[in-house]
Amino acid sequence: VLCTSSSTAATKSKMIIASFIMHATMVATASAFSFPSQTTTLQQLQRHGQQQPRYNVILTPSSFSSSLVVLSAGADGTDVDLEGLKEELTAYLKKREEMNADEAAKEQIGKIVGGTKGNAVLEFVSGSPNKEYKIEEVPNAFDYDEITKYGYGYLVKPIMNAGGRRAMYKLMNMPEPSISTRLTKPKSARKLVIDREGKEDKARYSGLKMTQMLDDDAMARALMEANEKAKRGESLRKKLLEEEYEMPFADKRNVGPRQTPDWTPEKIDEANRKRGEALEWARRARDGEFRKDDDERAAVEGSLRIYASIACLFVSFAFGRSTPAALSLAGINASGEGGLLLDILQVPALALVAAGIGSSIVSGVVLAPGKNRSSLTWFLKGLLGGPLAVLKLRELERLKTRGESQEE
Repeated sequence: VLCTSSSTAATKSKMIIASFIMHATMVATASAFSFPSQTTTLQQLQRHGQQQPRYNVILTPSSFSSSLVVLSAGADGTDVDLEGLKEELTAYLKKREEMNADEAAKEQIGKIVGGTKGNAVLEFVSGSPNKEYKIEEVPNAFDYDEITKYGYGYLVKPIMNAGGRRAMYKLMNMPEPSISTRLTKPKSARKLVIDREGKEDKARYSGLKMTQMLDDDAMARALMEANEKAKRGESLRKKLLEEEYEMPFADKRNVGPRQTPDWTPEKIDEANRKRGEALEWARRARDGEFRKDDDERAAVEGSLRIYASIACLFVSFAFGRSTPAALSLAGINASGEGGLLLDILQVPALALVAAGIGSSIVSGVVLAPGKNRSSLTWFLKGLLGGPLAVLKLRELERLKTRGESQEE
């Protein structure tokens, strides 16, 4: 920040020109600038095709009695208003002090965060957001998590552009804290050593020795321990050394649900019982199904189709509107002999319609349920096939279930 104070506008202009000449030796061209009423910005300086940091010269004159020139440049070429950022950080520090943030942070020391964070859903789907760790120290004032926590998350990007959170301590004239030991402490992992001789890996060469096998008391104790472990659902076999090895940086809390349960005799019996019940239910359901035959298909075939075709043609001829015109073409007077013929034909046509309706009721409602057959299928067959459908249904046998067929 360059502060210049003068009683005349000429002195102010000289100071601005002097600051511009300091950078003129580093560039090939420079842009001219003017003095607006409130704010003046120097255009971007370029040097033979290479992008230079952009500097903003902000004048805040009050009747040209005093001027404040602020020079700032971000790492990515974006401008940062350091004065505005300083005001926001001052408000943040004030709010942090009002909330007694340091004392609240001290109460969190020793707490384990990360991992599943006790979320039942995350534990079930194994969706850990980050590796768990233990809070060992109070966070710094300008940590991005702290800034976001107190509602000033919009300052994170400007802080990054202004040099990062550690540069803010210099801006606010505050002592810079030391780097957290959690970040500087080197990571280490236990080296995997597979014991091929059984010196340290007791599970690889477990069991009773020959002399112990001859001792009845030692054998009895071993059997009792095995039975107790089986009742508790514990594995009778110790884990090998490589099975207990923990992968570096692995989160043991962040594991998926068990795919294979710990089988015990009680659990195996329970699983077999449930499996037997399911198979028995499926068998009963299958035995209760009726065996179908070709007559249960919703199709009008054979004699029923012939009857339905003749009945439809007869009824359409007797009641059709085009029948008088057809008789006139054949030389029969529709009003005389033709009209009498139609009156005669309409009587058996009505009988066919009534026979179809009656046959459908007898077939679908009376006969089909007693023979364990589909009422809807035989209702349609009776409507189209008439009395022939009733006769055919009487000749059919009662449908049997799969269980009855197997017993026979």
